[in-house]
Amino acid sequence: MFLAPRPVWSLALLGLAGFPAAAITYAFGPSDLHFTSIHVLLTWSAVVLGFLGGIRWSQEAGREPPHLIRLAGAMLPPLAGGGLLLARDYVAADIIIGGFIVAYLAAWLFDKAPQTLSRYPALMTLLTFSACVSLALALEKALRL
Repeated sequence: MFLAPRPVWSLALLGLAGFPAAAITYAFGPSDLHFTSIHVLLTWSAVVLGFLGGIRWSQEAGREPPHLIRLAGAMLPPLAGGGLLLARDYVAADIIIGGFIVAYLAAWLFDKAPQTLSRYPALMTLLTFSACVSLALALEKALRL
């Protein structure tokens, strides 16, 4: 397993902070912040899915020759995140949140596939875990509303 350098971990943890901050505010914060915090969580989820998809895509594109299936697979989570974000005004929040959880888990499973380049698997697992736990907290709150 390749361990990420300290600056990579530091920046990744800083980037992860948006997930629990938005989810905790949505689940336990004042009701006047619920609307804003759920939209921050959903937007941040789509942004990070896009970022991770770009990482996966660039790793595969750097291979000689790149494999079309893995390039396409790297594009699916960002496309799902963008689609879920666009659907947030038309679909119930619990379905959107559940969709983001599925997208993160699918992306994580993609990293575990044979011959997939995952440079820092521990870091990707932490990111997936943090995003999914935060989204699950928001999902629990959305189901209670």
